[in-house]
Amino acid sequence: MSQRHLPPPRSGPTAGTGQPSDRPAGVGRAPGAGQSASTGGRPALGLSARTTAGVADRAITAAAARAGAPGGLRFTERQLYYETCRVLSPGSTLLRGRVPGTPAPVLRLPAFTRALEARGRETVPGLLPPLPGSGARVGPPRPRARSEPSEPWASTEPTKWKEPMEPTEPWEASEGSEPDVYDYGLPRLLLCQDRSIAGMLLANHVHLEAACPVFAAADALPLDPGLLAALRRAEGATVYVLHDASPAGLALPALVRSGLGPVPGVRVVSLGLAPRHAAALRLPTGRGPAPGPAGLTALPAALRPREADWLAEGRFAEVAAVPPDRLLRTVLRLTRGPRPPRDSLWSGLRGLRGAGFMTWPAA
Repeated sequence: MSQRHLPPPRSGPTAGTGQPSDRPAGVGRAPGAGQSASTGGRPALGLSARTTAGVADRAITAAAARAGAPGGLRFTERQLYYETCRVLSPGSTLLRGRVPGTPAPVLRLPAFTRALEARGRETVPGLLPPLPGSGARVGPPRPRARSEPSEPWASTEPTKWKEPMEPTEPWEASEGSEPDVYDYGLPRLLLCQDRSIAGMLLANHVHLEAACPVFAAADALPLDPGLLAALRRAEGATVYVLHDASPAGLALPALVRSGLGPVPGVRVVSLGLAPRHAAALRLPTGRGPAPGPAGLTALPAALRPREADWLAEGRFAEVAAVPPDRLLRTVLRLTRGPRPPRDSLWSGLRGLRGAGFMTWPAA
């Protein structure tokens, strides 16, 4: 594994364990000479490993405080990792916006994961729990059929009353919603490529502040016919797409646009990331397999040649690398649109004068 670039996320029973695929997960070798039974058959950490773990633990403490500011924001484990890299490399933060580039991550992802597990995820304030492995859904609610009763007493069959279950996490609130959720116009909609980023935006109430539902693209596509009707009913609705700076992420807006079909008046707008955004923000980048000819053909035509070459090398930058507070501000600013100009003191006085305030009555 190259130390220069971040390894891409992997999935599977042996991902990140370091065990060969022919050995069942959770089964290690028998303790040998020099191994202690108290460490589960693993050799004791050396001085360099203990020093790295101690430095990473202190950096995680500082990174959690920075990621949650201001106001106690919620953040994901991946966002905490990138914030830890910024704590260990303060120079990248000072050069942001002045010297564009994509610095190397100073901490390997496996080392961060080991330090976080040794510390305990529950001890990090503001850290969101990982998404459930099975049945995780961050998508639109499924509307009931009109013939299906929405209340227990509306059915003619004898039923047993069940208390409604309160969702413990934002991504668990999609089921059991109101049946008339699609009866209104929907002026804007946000689709996220990453499920954990969608859950983070929901946990920080972005969908309430921006009046914009937040869904995971993998769960929302293809869009429900009722959702399409709500977008059409708004007359000029916008579907925003938040994606990584990768070939798959940059091709997602076109995929959403083709999935909408012949829906007049609905725009699809990309919120980024693009490779130039990653360079301007000095985001740490990873390197994965180089995309094939089909992946390069699907790239947007508006990309600069340097950006296309950057992607052709297999590089990518994740939305999770953006600082949480900056990500929330950007999403709110772009989804809510420009704010109306704030009235100044002089404009307020002119308005009062025009309204006749403190003037001599005519009669």
